Amino acid sequence: MIPFLSDDEILLVRQYRHPVRSDLWEIPAGKLEAGEDPLACARRELREETGYDAEDWSTIGTFYTSPGFCDERIALYIASGLRSVASPIGDEIAEQKGFRIEELERMIDASALPDMKTALAIAWLLARARRPR
Repeated sequence: MIPFLSDDEILLVRQYRHPVRSDLWEIPAGKLEAGEDPLACARRELREETGYDAEDWSTIGTFYTSPGFCDERIALYIASGLRSVASPIGDEIAEQKGFRIEELERMIDASALPDMKTALAIAWLLARARRPR
């Protein structure tokens, strides 16, 4: 999900990813439990990874991560009206930080957001914001 701390600031989490041996800044996300609704998963993961709940949720869309070899599908949501409700659970998240949207756009341009679900989510958000109304 894309959790908005304010109108122009998005909360990302930094976590170590073993396959690439690196810490990456990412949108909060997680795996669906068997039979779990994608929105319920997003709500659970937001709380677990950041300690926040969101008052408002809206759907952006869904996409396959790598349909050439797997059927993983990601559902993207916007979460706003964040309120701190608990401490993050576990130790997988090294840090969380708010980033202004303009900074995230520069990070995408500089290949500083190599996690594609995150880069796609931010790019999708930017494209929607630039669309004529």
